[in-house]
Amino acid sequence: MAFHSLWKAVAMMEKHRTAFLSISCAGLFGANLTFHVFSKELFKSIYQAWDHGKPLRLSEDMQNLFYNILCDVKVKSADRYDAIKTCTLHTVSAGLPWRAKGCVVGIPYHFSNRASGEQQIAKIDVHLRGKKVNWTSPEGLALKDALTLSPEAQKFAIAREIIDLQQNRPLICATVAPICLAGSYISGVTVKQVLGLYYAPVVLRSIYNMAVVALGLMGYCLLYDTVSQAFDYRADRKAASISPSFARGGVEFYNKVLSQNKVFRTILGKKGEEIYGPNGNILPKFRLKHPSYTSRRNFISNIINTPQAQEKHG
Repeated sequence: MAFHSLWKAVAMMEKHRTAFLSISCAGLFGANLTFHVFSKELFKSIYQAWDHGKPLRLSEDMQNLFYNILCDVKVKSADRYDAIKTCTLHTVSAGLPWRAKGCVVGIPYHFSNRASGEQQIAKIDVHLRGKKVNWTSPEGLALKDALTLSPEAQKFAIAREIIDLQQNRPLICATVAPICLAGSYISGVTVKQVLGLYYAPVVLRSIYNMAVVALGLMGYCLLYDTVSQAFDYRADRKAASISPSFARGGVEFYNKVLSQNKVFRTILGKKGEEIYGPNGNILPKFRLKHPSYTSRRNFISNIINTPQAQEKHG
């Protein structure tokens, strides 16, 4: 009975394959974009920092810093961007810049001036291997230092998130899956017709279909990772090009991230050695959605050292 129902469903999909392909592509696109369309609700529910049942608000100084960065980045509609205090260790963001109040940037709980930042870090509950990090231990002190960023590094971290949103990264990345699905299906059907596989044995057709699916998934991973890395480099370049202080902040930011990962590697022991390399980079498994931190740091250093940059800011 189940096989009969499955066969009828497959036959219906074959009969209305164009409609099913369109619906599937639209569904994938919508699913990937849902978080950014409803960023104000979903983003805050996940990342908002709370204290005693109330959401923590950014200080007036951090609000002013955020709006100053919007001006530095030359955002045309600053009212479409909002900032919240998050419980994350790094800046995060979501949204679409062409929607009213459609973009939210999450600023970590400990971002502030150096003195108060260290005090805020000590209040963060970081649990590794099921144990809370002891901020007075050697590893805790090293992690606290790695999390303490200068104002320049904080400005760079926030600016690159704003630039990412300005580039419509969520929208473009959301199109990758539908494009790969449509491409795989159309190319698969075309090759099947050319080779006459519609009249081939069921086993051969099944093997062919599985091969098309595998190639489609591989193509999706490669294309998505390539697009994602291109956006990362572009955001870094634009943020570092704002001014020399932003560029210096970018180098510091990635140095600090590498230091954080080295501490995590030490604290986590064998598990940490599987996740982080000795230099602090995240070890790739099957995919590499983001460039390594050392390559991004070196990329910004090269921007600082170019003759054009030295003449411009000399």
